[in-house]
Amino acid sequence: MLRENQRNFKFDWIIIILFILLVGFGYLNILSASHVGEITSYFDTDQLYGKHLMFIGLTCVLIVLILSFEAKFYEQFASVIYLVAMLALVGLFIFGKEVNGAISWYGIGSMTIQPSEFAKFATALAVARYISDLQTNLKTIKDQLRVAAIIMIPAILILLQNDAGSTIVYLAFFFVFYREGIQQTYLIIGISLIILAVLGLKFGVLITGIIVAILVATAYFFRKKKRGSILQYIVVLLLCTSFSYGVKLFYEHGLKPHQQNRISLWLRLEKDPTKLERMKKAEAYNLIQSEQAISSGRLTGKGFLQGTRTTGKFVPEQHTDYIFSTVGEEWGFLGTSAVIILFVMLIIRVLVLAENQKSQFSRVYGYGVASILFVHFTINIGMVMGLIPTVGIPLPFFSYGGSGLWGFTILLFIFVKLDSNKINEW
Repeated sequence: MLRENQRNFKFDWIIIILFILLVGFGYLNILSASHVGEITSYFDTDQLYGKHLMFIGLTCVLIVLILSFEAKFYEQFASVIYLVAMLALVGLFIFGKEVNGAISWYGIGSMTIQPSEFAKFATALAVARYISDLQTNLKTIKDQLRVAAIIMIPAILILLQNDAGSTIVYLAFFFVFYREGIQQTYLIIGISLIILAVLGLKFGVLITGIIVAILVATAYFFRKKKRGSILQYIVVLLLCTSFSYGVKLFYEHGLKPHQQNRISLWLRLEKDPTKLERMKKAEAYNLIQSEQAISSGRLTGKGFLQGTRTTGKFVPEQHTDYIFSTVGEEWGFLGTSAVIILFVMLIIRVLVLAENQKSQFSRVYGYGVASILFVHFTINIGMVMGLIPTVGIPLPFFSYGGSGLWGFTILLFIFVKLDSNKINEW
């Protein structure tokens, strides 16, 4: 298990350097967003930046431990790791600690551990293990349902803990399935359902039904080879309209008020100016302050520790989900562009290496890593800039928190270890 010492330095240093840059720059912004008054010691664990520095130190130990195991260990014990992660999620319903309305943490003394952050890499391992099995064929319904169950179990457990943001991340595995040959029909259906949901909420069921009817009629009359009867097209129209109506009902009766308000603000559904202003104060305060902080940074930013909105604590939870607003204010457009470029480089590098893996297990896991990082990165930055509804989701390697930092580190460095037998030049 602890062999292969002669290969210990044959790791992909591009990924490692990008990781160091992201974690280091993230710490500087956490320091800026969390410090109060004069900084007397960077190692003051009574301060958030001191605690995070301790988390980074433990991360280094964790990396050494991950890289010391044989690559085969992660494939052979993928099912065991997944089972342990699921048991940890189930245990939250009995021993969990509620924070901000979500039962997602174990309290260990003054520290808290969030199992959902570790469930991501465990699920990625389990998915890679199942898909790489010689008996698995993703083109069959049976295997599609089984691999979907592997993903849905943690997603449902996390959703029941009132952590919708972390649940969304599991949609990332769709990119993995697409790479491994799942039918394009699923991609078309998925995109169509998202568009129908948005249209139904924005314009109502009636107008959405008319739009779909026009598209269905156009597809029927202009298709050179008409396959099937007109009845099939009518069934498609009825299913689309029913789905749109179902989304509307779920929005009105299934979502909590604050979730409705976030979607309403994003799609500009509220027409009453008074109610709209009230909603903005209740639900969009963080977003408004975040946007103002980012825009105030202009091209080069106000300088490290010089952000007036950051030091003034105008943006709530700025050291966690809204850490990107600190980058925007203090480092400006150049700083935010640098962060985006680093993340894009990291994701592309993982994809390039994944595509050149010798084993299917390593390739599938690599795509899982890239997909999870991409979804986190896209949603977090989109949320902070008001491009998508507000969702509580951290920026990988950047946001404050030990569980998040360790979870993403394990996710990434297991792939670094898997890739260590085959180094590719970029």
